[in-house]
Amino acid sequence: MPELITAEPPQPPVEALSEKQERSIAHSNARINLWEGSIRSGKTIASLLRWVQYVRTAPRGGSLVVSGKTFDTVSRNVFGPLMDPAITGPVANQIKYTRGASTAVMLGRQIEVITANDAKAEGRLRGLTSAGAYVDEATLIPMPYWDQLLGRMSVPGAKLFATTNPDNPTHWLRQRFILRGDELGGRHFRHWHFNLDDNPGLDKDYVDSIKSEYVGLWYRRFINGEWVLAEGAVFDMWDDTRHVVTDAQMPHIVRWISLGIDYGTRNPTHALVLGLGADGCLYLTREWRHDSIKARRQLSDVEISAAIRSWLTTVPVPTTDLLGVAPEWTVLDPAAASLRVQMHQDGLTARLADNSVLDGIRTLSSLLALGVLKVHVSCKHLLDEIPGYSWDDEAAARGEDKPIKAGDHGIDAARYAIHTTRSIWRYLLRRRDLDLAA
Repeated sequence: MPELITAEPPQPPVEALSEKQERSIAHSNARINLWEGSIRSGKTIASLLRWVQYVRTAPRGGSLVVSGKTFDTVSRNVFGPLMDPAITGPVANQIKYTRGASTAVMLGRQIEVITANDAKAEGRLRGLTSAGAYVDEATLIPMPYWDQLLGRMSVPGAKLFATTNPDNPTHWLRQRFILRGDELGGRHFRHWHFNLDDNPGLDKDYVDSIKSEYVGLWYRRFINGEWVLAEGAVFDMWDDTRHVVTDAQMPHIVRWISLGIDYGTRNPTHALVLGLGADGCLYLTREWRHDSIKARRQLSDVEISAAIRSWLTTVPVPTTDLLGVAPEWTVLDPAAASLRVQMHQDGLTARLADNSVLDGIRTLSSLLALGVLKVHVSCKHLLDEIPGYSWDDEAAARGEDKPIKAGDHGIDAARYAIHTTRSIWRYLLRRRDLDLAA
């Protein structure tokens, strides 16, 4: 395979590009070029191959920038594929990046790697003069950062290349650019919409598999590629007859994975135990809860730590006559730093949870849809919360995907216990091909 040095659409060495991918590479010559649509649709590969082309011929006199929400996402979504010879061929050897580094090298050019996970991130661009940029998952980038980046692209001929999955229909990227494509004109903005059928290299079984892993809002956005509002019940796939189990229905728990704790002072503190069943499914098996309003007494960190540790030694073990479990991980509400210190002093090591709310909700939704996450009937508070857990309509109207912050303490504890430990259980489930990391 020839190196990517011409203006012709490059051909990856393993699979042929689709006609849409080739067309998007050949005609992405606007100041802003956007690839958007469903997951695994080929949009990212096309955009990255075009970025490699651009780096080769980019004007001098300014910095080249790669941006994403975090260093981890940039490493995984951008430099991982770029350094894969199966995708970029011999060019892969000319691309160097270390996860977490603020610079990379591509084809002899230094690349500035700048993350943008909040509105303050735009300050990282101050003083920069840019000759071009690549943006991963543009809808996750704060609008002030995007605007600042465009403003910094002052070198003549500078171009921006970006990818994204669909988001809320009122999102600024759709309102200001996609819907105004004709008004902005082909010299300033071009975009391409991709769906699964636009990727000829996907195996049919794989396509069927990922379609089964997404439900509701996530299916419409990530599979159908629609820009739709978050509305209604968050867990609209919830079914008591399918997801709630009794003692008689519980399998033997072969691994106690985690204890998830949502921390409250005026609000309830809720703890849940997550186990892996012999049938290859995850089970939320038991819950502990202290509601200071109902009890008319707040517990100190010392008391909470003591109560939870005592409860772990006395909780009934499903399918046995034994008492007490020892989860491998204790995962705490990020707001519970003081409780973490107390638990450590008491001999129970804990880590703060991954509190990416939407990612956590998506993980739980996917597991429930696949039927590989179930809740024991004794978790009464959690079971009361799940059916009423809903999207916030007012936030959706503002372009935000956010659940209503009420009656969610058990759900938060479940999200901490499950989403934070996904690297442990992902390959242990009944569905060996399950991939919920995207």
